Amino acid sequence: MFVLGIDTSNTILSIALVKDGETLAELTEATKNDHSKKLMPAIQDLFKQVHATPQQLDRIVVAEGPGSYTGVRIGVTVAKMLAWTLEKELVGISSLAVIARNIEEEGLIIPLFDARRETVFAGVYDGKTHNVVLEDGHYELRQLLEHLKESPKTMYFLGNDVSRYWDLIVEYLGEQAVQTTDEELNIPHASMLIKCAKDVKPVENIHLFVPKYHRLPEAEMNWLLEQKK
Repeated sequence: MFVLGIDTSNTILSIALVKDGETLAELTEATKNDHSKKLMPAIQDLFKQVHATPQQLDRIVVAEGPGSYTGVRIGVTVAKMLAWTLEKELVGISSLAVIARNIEEEGLIIPLFDARRETVFAGVYDGKTHNVVLEDGHYELRQLLEHLKESPKTMYFLGNDVSRYWDLIVEYLGEQAVQTTDEELNIPHASMLIKCAKDVKPVENIHLFVPKYHRLPEAEMNWLLEQKK
């Protein structure tokens, strides 16, 4: 199976081409939130590197969120466009689950993205099986940490935004909390995204596939608040 993976859910742009489990080419780089300019040229360059064409694909896998609204939307839109025009399978995978798969340790894996005002997008995964322990969601960090205190397990925190909240995390969890400092383990890799999708069924209707933001955009939240007033 020849697969294209796309992750633009945060400031990292990661795309990969994998054939029958072998990574043929991969690009992972930090951007200035200009995925709309870089994504399509980067995909074209990747196909040139491996001397292949998009028509040869069997499947497209995309990070469906949570993360940056704009970033997630761009990745999902491009993936849907390609899947529809090329008549290929489309699979969406959690942006948090992809990062959680970067390590395998006894304990809990907690990938998180900053959502501002001491809130985070986060999920909790088993460190060995990578099964979901707590569903991805938009959480108040203090409430999440209070909940995690009930577990006696070691907890590995992943993601580039962990450092800004590390003092608070340690305040609640002490030595149970482990900060993963290896930069490569804190960012998504499209080859891992594809690996996560290995046994996932493709979406039935490409047109109905939408990002999983796990929170309303701020403009929409403000509008709803105004209506309540």
